[in-house]
Amino acid sequence: MSIRRSALAVGLTASLGAVACGATTTPAAVSPAPIVTETTPAASAAASPSPTPTAPPEFTSKITKVTRDQVRYSWRPGCPVGLNDLRMITMTYWGFDDKAHTGQLVVNASVAEDVASVFKKLYDFRFPIKRMELVDKYKGDDYASIDADNTSAFNCRAATGSTNWSQHAYGLAVDLNPRENPYVEADGAHAHSNADDFVDRPLKKPGVINAGDRVVEAFASIGWGWGGDWTGTKDYQHFSKSGR
Repeated sequence: MSIRRSALAVGLTASLGAVACGATTTPAAVSPAPIVTETTPAASAAASPSPTPTAPPEFTSKITKVTRDQVRYSWRPGCPVGLNDLRMITMTYWGFDDKAHTGQLVVNASVAEDVASVFKKLYDFRFPIKRMELVDKYKGDDYASIDADNTSAFNCRAATGSTNWSQHAYGLAVDLNPRENPYVEADGAHAHSNADDFVDRPLKKPGVINAGDRVVEAFASIGWGWGGDWTGTKDYQHFSKSGR
């Protein structure tokens, strides 16, 4: 064996011996393991319960004295009822839009609580009312108020087709949804063209009053009569304490 090969053999033997005896070697560089992050879905992403529908507000009513300014057009000296004998009812009513609204009626003080109790029943029935504004918004003009489908009560005026005081002049009558419940002559004539589709009875449409229905019964519960029960001329919108 040559001297070079002998030297290589000795070196290899020494190297193997060193490993066998526990000598350490420097390992090759190792790339760091990738960082894995576990994420928890944000609270906003979590399934949330469906929103609870908001219930309609409860019926409320407030009865107050009437000021001269509130009835500037509908009351005057010489009316059959004094200003101090009138009351304003501010109350909730159910609209044709299926929402609660606040309206006002002026009535005789002697019937204010009874009238409010009837309108509570109508609200509980969800009987729709188009609007409920003082007739003074229409400067006391009954025709304009009716044409606007306005539910109203007190108005110091004569009865339709008469020189005698209307029951409205005493605050003892209410006209309810006058478009849907028109005043109809015995021959079928009526004054408001927007009521053409509401002349005949019985009629199943929102806001319409029919004989014997819950609206008629609600007013009957306080002793009031309905104009739809009159012979000949029918006043479907009209309820009054006297029945006239």
